[in-house]
Amino acid sequence: MNHDRTRLGGALLGITAVAAIAIVPVSPAQADPDIKDVKANVERLYHEAEQASERYNDAKLDLADLRKDLAALRADETRQSDRLDDVRNEVADSILRGYQGESISTVGQVVVSDDPGAFLDQLSTMSGFNDLQDNMFAAYSTELDALDLRRAATADRTAEIAAATEALAAEQKTIDAKLAAAKDVLADLEADERERMLTSRSGAVRMPASVPASGRAAAAIAYAMAQVGDSYVYGATGESAFDCSGLTMRAWGAAGVGLPHSSSAQYSSGAHVSASALQPGDLVFYYSPISHVGMYIGNGMIVHAANPSSGVQVSGLYSMPYVGAVRPG
Repeated sequence: MNHDRTRLGGALLGITAVAAIAIVPVSPAQADPDIKDVKANVERLYHEAEQASERYNDAKLDLADLRKDLAALRADETRQSDRLDDVRNEVADSILRGYQGESISTVGQVVVSDDPGAFLDQLSTMSGFNDLQDNMFAAYSTELDALDLRRAATADRTAEIAAATEALAAEQKTIDAKLAAAKDVLADLEADERERMLTSRSGAVRMPASVPASGRAAAAIAYAMAQVGDSYVYGATGESAFDCSGLTMRAWGAAGVGLPHSSSAQYSSGAHVSASALQPGDLVFYYSPISHVGMYIGNGMIVHAANPSSGVQVSGLYSMPYVGAVRPG
C-alpha cells in the first residue's frame, strides 16, 4: 500500500473518542465569562475537531488503498480460478481417455463434480489412479491451494475495508460533536462579545506586500495567498472553503505537484528541512501527533487554513506548536 497502515490503527482508536468528548460549556452561573477563557475553550474544541478531521482524511486514504488492493486481489483470484478450471479440465479429459479399474458411474461423478475440493477428494479415493495421472493430480492440488490463499486474502481485505468505513463514520461523529460544542460555547456569549471574538484572528499578522519565490513554489504560494479570507470547513478542498491539508494540497496541485489530503501523509511527501533552512513554499507542520499544516511564505510567516472562526489567514511561524517542515516537489 502507498500509505502507512498504522494510520488506520490511529483512525480506529478514534472510534472510542466519540464517547470521551470533553465539552466545557460556559456555566449559567457565570454572568460575565472571561473572553480569553471562552476563546481558549473554542480554539481547543476546534483543534480537537481538526485532529478528528485529519484522522478522517487518513482513513479515507487508507480506504482508497484497501479498495485498490481488493480489486487487484479479486482479479488475481479470478485468474487463479481460471487456471484451476484449465487444470481440472485436463485431469477430467485424462480420466475419460485412459481410466481403468473403476465403474463408469464413479468416473462420471468425478468429472461432473462442481466443487473443487470435492473433485480433489474424489480423485484421491479412486483406486486405479495411475502414475501417469499423478502429476495432474499434484498440479490440481497446487492450483487449488493457491486459489484458497487468494480467497483468504480477499476476505481479509474486505474485513479491513469494513473496519476503515466504521472508523470514518466514528471520526465524522467526533468532528460534528466538537464543532457543535464550540457553537454552544459561542452561543452563550452576548452578540457583541461573540462578534468581537470571531473577528479577532489569533496569531494573524499583516498581509505581506509580496512573497519572494520562483518556479513551482511561487505558483503554490500564489494559489494559497489568493484564498486568504476564505472559510475553513473540515474536510473541504476548495473552491471557497478548505481545511488545513486541503489548502496545501490544492496550492501545490496548482503548481503541478500532487499531495495527499492529510497533514500526516504530507509530512512524508517530501524532503525534510530544518527551521533555519526554510524557504517560501515549504510545508510546515504542527502538534504531536501532527494534525495541522501550513505553508511558509518567508519573514517568519505562514499562510494556512486556521479554524472555522479564522478561515484562511496569514500567521506567525511559531503561532502553534511547531514540529517540522517538508519541501515538496
